[in-house]
Amino acid sequence: MPANTTAPPGSSDAKKTGRKKGRRARLFVIVLVLALVAGVGYGAYWSVSTVRASHPQTTGSIDLKGLSGDVDVRRDDYGIPQIYADTDSDLFRAQGYVQAQDRFWEMDVRRHMTSGRLSEMFGAGQVETDSFLRTLGWHKVAQKEYDEVLDEDTRKNLQAYAEGVNAYLDGKDGKDLSVEYAALGLTNDYKPAEWTPVDSVAWLKAMAWDLRGNMQDEIDRSLMTSRLSEKQIEALYPDYPYEKNKPIVEQGGVSPVTGKYDPQAEPSGESGSQTVEGATEGLNAQLSALSDTLDEIPALLGPNGNGIGSNSWVVSGEYTTTGKPLLANDPHLAPQLPSLWYQMGLHCRQLSETCRYDTAGYTFSGLPGVIIGHNQDIAWGFTNLGADVTDLFLEKVSADGYLYDGRTEPFITREETIKVAGGKSRTITVRETNNGPLVSDRSDELEKVGKKAPVGTSAPDRGDGYGVSLKWTALEAGKSMDAVFELNRAKDFESFRKAAADFEVPSQNMIYADTEGNIGYQAPGRIPVRKQGDGTTPSPGWSPKYGWEEESIPFDELPYEYNPKRGYIVTANQAVIGDDYEHMLTEDWGYGARSQRINDLIQKKIDGGEKISTDDMQTMQMDNQSAIAAKLVPELKKINISDKYVREAQKLLEGWDFTQEPDSAAAAYFNGVWRNILKLAFGDKLPKEMRAKGDCVYVEPVAGTGPVDEQDKLVRECGQRAPEAAQPDGGDRWYEVVESILDDQDNEWWKVPAKGREAAVDSRDELFARAMEDARWELTAELGKDITTWSWGRLHQLTLRNQTLGTEGPDLLQRALNRGPWDLGGGEAAVNATGWNAAGGYEVIWVPSMRMVVNVGDWDKSRWINLTGASGHAFSAHYTDQTDKWVDGELLDWSFGEDAVKESTVDTLTLRKP
Repeated sequence: MPANTTAPPGSSDAKKTGRKKGRRARLFVIVLVLALVAGVGYGAYWSVSTVRASHPQTTGSIDLKGLSGDVDVRRDDYGIPQIYADTDSDLFRAQGYVQAQDRFWEMDVRRHMTSGRLSEMFGAGQVETDSFLRTLGWHKVAQKEYDEVLDEDTRKNLQAYAEGVNAYLDGKDGKDLSVEYAALGLTNDYKPAEWTPVDSVAWLKAMAWDLRGNMQDEIDRSLMTSRLSEKQIEALYPDYPYEKNKPIVEQGGVSPVTGKYDPQAEPSGESGSQTVEGATEGLNAQLSALSDTLDEIPALLGPNGNGIGSNSWVVSGEYTTTGKPLLANDPHLAPQLPSLWYQMGLHCRQLSETCRYDTAGYTFSGLPGVIIGHNQDIAWGFTNLGADVTDLFLEKVSADGYLYDGRTEPFITREETIKVAGGKSRTITVRETNNGPLVSDRSDELEKVGKKAPVGTSAPDRGDGYGVSLKWTALEAGKSMDAVFELNRAKDFESFRKAAADFEVPSQNMIYADTEGNIGYQAPGRIPVRKQGDGTTPSPGWSPKYGWEEESIPFDELPYEYNPKRGYIVTANQAVIGDDYEHMLTEDWGYGARSQRINDLIQKKIDGGEKISTDDMQTMQMDNQSAIAAKLVPELKKINISDKYVREAQKLLEGWDFTQEPDSAAAAYFNGVWRNILKLAFGDKLPKEMRAKGDCVYVEPVAGTGPVDEQDKLVRECGQRAPEAAQPDGGDRWYEVVESILDDQDNEWWKVPAKGREAAVDSRDELFARAMEDARWELTAELGKDITTWSWGRLHQLTLRNQTLGTEGPDLLQRALNRGPWDLGGGEAAVNATGWNAAGGYEVIWVPSMRMVVNVGDWDKSRWINLTGASGHAFSAHYTDQTDKWVDGELLDWSFGEDAVKESTVDTLTLRKP
């Protein structure tokens, strides 16, 4: 029986330009063969059977070594598997086998990334990336976790999973695993190695890296010192607006009696923020070398940690049509093909001491268990908490070691050999200080970082410059893998919190609901306590006054909520708790535009006496309203525009309701104006290290910036940063920056000096007028002169790219592996967060990577969708079969109970004990 789909009430159909229907699969296989022959070639002849060789068997039976009994794998018509077994080990062994069937290429690339071994697959071009990743030592830490920290049951589950993966690999050549191996085999003799349990554990390090918090902000603040004053930099990082955007937890604090967090306690009134005394004032522009290195690291979850967000919320049964809680979650991550997520159910036929799992949801390929979803008793979701868990330290280094507390301490060193496909191996030396690995060793430019950095008067002589080390909680062995299995087995809020206590990195907001009607929230994570400083700029590594305390913030003192009186909990990367909370979690929250919109939508229903339904939750996920448009459009409409063509565009804003539908011309024009306001007021004043590549401006010279134009005494500087990571990115931090000066017509940020034929801008309204003119001509170039043909979706497009050969392979191969574009609605900091970077362009760079609405207790009425599909095989019908529905805001019915699963099953594979 085909799975049903449900569209959100009132949603509009998005215009789609790149759909690949199942009926065209046969043609696609032929195109792929031609692409492989033409693009990779060397005269090889590839048959359709070669391309189809890796198609997984999904019916009949297969003998699987190591099973204690038969396992059933039931797939619905979207290829989503539900696994039924009689023991834990059989369940996870089958999970490894099935995920390898669908996604092994993806799994293999990820493990090479986490271990710093991409050069083994893709050659010398990946050596620099591998060198940086080896310096961080993710795989080394994962090995220590597996050997010394994780519970025995966790290790058994990881081992069973690895055995399942290896059973699938046994006897198969590369072409039998995926078409990418077949393409790779024409230039490389690479053969996949066996999967290990540590390969799975290391994946959590990659997840933690992309969710690491404010590291880029720390770099950016330092880079700004070359162009901006301390006061100007502070203005670009305003305080969190608690008065208008509610934090997740609205009351509570650490009890002076128990020493534990109490949701009802009064906070101490003493902020956890720590002052900076005598710390470095910042790094010079050479710190951009570190930023450039970070840009090269594969961002599995988002554009290098910037802009990554998520929505989750839970509503008590008191306010729902079902009488039980409803829980929604949609993590905002980088668009990938295949999707980061893999939907799956893991079911023990009979729950017992030897078979303890009955859970379903979103998994990561390469990792056993379910990451986000529900079991028979509870449901849970994640959003990024954004805790500041990384710090950069300046280090005074010499051939003998590094300076600390007046003494030269020896480095901890290790040798790393990087094997290179088609070339000679490279050997690097990794040096570590007491603050962590010396990341400045990884390039010639990084060796000079700190050469001109302004520091306090007590700083040691800089000599040839300071090194830079990285301190990061994920570089310490932890128990996050234990937490995954504990969460899958949790029965109530107490066991949920116990699992959360082990979820050390990455630090996530965790929401909760159970079949008894309870809802809750927990902030977990290993979050450091700083001796001094607030982590917003690099610290002096030579001073014992800085660094971290031995113990992190105790879990018992971290905020949580259980059945709050308001009847709902919203987490969307806003501040966790008020600024009078006893500990410092971060100084760089998301600014709460999305979270407050969700709060308002829920509260409006409650105030109107309406019950919230599953449909309502789904509709909220697709909410497109722009908070900054609501603030700026009334002012933009007042501007006196004389140019008839610009006035024609201005009229689009009249009567616009600030929603960003894909067919909206007003949304297209407003976002063009917003992009140009940011460029004129802020972007052109930022250092080149933060602006997008190709963005060139004339600025007043500073020492060493290049040749000066004698006529205007200006120097031409071009941006150096990847467009998706450039500033100003247009997120809700910039909403606050602009709103704080909106009523000040003569604020210095609104002033733009005359340049060439362009007259000076001396006020807010003059800058707005210039931005409206620039946007009119920019959109004319992009969309045509006739504004009746404009639409936001034509500007704001999503292209799904295969993360390896789909970005680096020959053009024809990329066209065969990639999909799109699709025209999207939504936007930056909207609830439907189809993110784009205002400094870099309008292309969609992060998305709701999946969406789910869980109907707690009546599990079979839950709904879910993935960005792409279950399969990583480009020729599979399930490669992107969920994408069109995802674009339209539709969700699939989510079967969980055995009867519902049987009804939706179209293919059954039995894995047999030999």
